[in-house]
Amino acid sequence: MKKQVIIFQLNGEPAEIHIDPAKSLLKVIREEFGLYGTKAGCGKGECGACTVLLEGQAVNSCLIPAGKINGCSVETIENLSRGEDIHPLQKAFAEKGAVQCGFCTPGMIMSAYAFLKSNPRPQPPEVRTAISGNLCRCTGYKQIEAAILAAAPEMDKENKG
Repeated sequence: MKKQVIIFQLNGEPAEIHIDPAKSLLKVIREEFGLYGTKAGCGKGECGACTVLLEGQAVNSCLIPAGKINGCSVETIENLSRGEDIHPLQKAFAEKGAVQCGFCTPGMIMSAYAFLKSNPRPQPPEVRTAISGNLCRCTGYKQIEAAILAAAPEMDKENKG
């Protein structure tokens, strides 16, 4: 396939690549930019390990062709922490035991991040729905739900500040 220039924002910074527009966003993130926090899971959009934000919405990056990101904003897990300062969601996941093997964690956190941006005071059933596209085979969902609920007030303060 013919390559094309794709210009977009990656984690708040301008990005430009010359690439096959059918190549997945997941491969662009990992192979072209070396951001390995976004995990390659099923490759079919079923596990959520590759979740990133596209224009603020949680998406499975394995399903998004690079041609669709032209002019868009993409955020990965690497954008949440700032050096030594981890994001409230990352802190809550650690404190609530919501991390075991860690494979699903970046995608789970990105889904939760997008959800809490639009719903700062969630109820437990809403949290379960928000992360329903993310599979966890190790930790279990109770700790993940508890972490998201614990991070919500801190994120709400951050979003207002």
